[in-house]
Amino acid sequence: MKKVFNHIALKSTVSSPVKTGVYYFILMAILSLSSCTDVIELDVPSEAPRLVIEASINWEKETVGNNQRIKLSKSTPYFDTNGTEPVLGASVKITNDTNGAVFIFTDNSDGTYTTDSFVPVLNNSYTLEVINEGETYIAQENLIAVPSILSVYQSTDYFFQDLLEVNFEFLDPIDEVNYYLIKFQEAADLLPTLSTLKDEFINGSLITISNERREDENINQVAYEPGDLVDMELYGISKQYYDYMTILINQSESGGPFDTTPVPLRGNCINVNTPDSDPYGYFRITEVSKATYLFE
Repeated sequence: MKKVFNHIALKSTVSSPVKTGVYYFILMAILSLSSCTDVIELDVPSEAPRLVIEASINWEKETVGNNQRIKLSKSTPYFDTNGTEPVLGASVKITNDTNGAVFIFTDNSDGTYTTDSFVPVLNNSYTLEVINEGETYIAQENLIAVPSILSVYQSTDYFFQDLLEVNFEFLDPIDEVNYYLIKFQEAADLLPTLSTLKDEFINGSLITISNERREDENINQVAYEPGDLVDMELYGISKQYYDYMTILINQSESGGPFDTTPVPLRGNCINVNTPDSDPYGYFRITEVSKATYLFE
């Protein structure tokens, strides 16, 4: 049995200007200690607002998957504190490329678009189309199956016996390439713990995924305790989305002023009319297996 440990905490969900902000505050500190009166202007990167597409179509195993939600917003400039601007009045639909079924999403006038009639079909291809302000945006993904979570249990860390960890097991399908997104979230957590996994060296194995938390005052994190309730989710994802999320998670872990500059992270959505103005975000369509565990 192969045991895989994933302890990747997602601290940021977007490719934000972390380093620019760090350098800015360092520069301000230096200037405050200097008697120089020269005015220094910072060259802060700027661009016109872009459409942000949050289209995660998740089909939980053993449900019909009819109710789905997509969120549209506009990107904001660096250092903007006003929050995101919702996009209203857009046209949003998903088409099943395999059988031709079309699913129209209703505008809720708050930036969200919903449907209660979506029909997920495994191994079918789907295309998202968003029309906003005369521009057409499209993206395509395949709905990939995911194994069921077979068991969930708690244990203690091998080296630190006082640290509790939660584990779940699933059987990876043999003779096929699979990619997974793994999510842990304790009831009180603001953000989940995310990691990615591919079965390159564990194909066909019974896989155990373990998650533990160590006390960290810097991020206000405490170790798991009896009574903690943890949600676990296992997603079957495409290689393209696996690559995207692996980069995003790795970038979210960095943040020091001397780290490597994050690479521009591009999703799978494109602007048909203006290729130089592709939107941010990603269209994914996945099957997900869920479980919950209460520590004893």
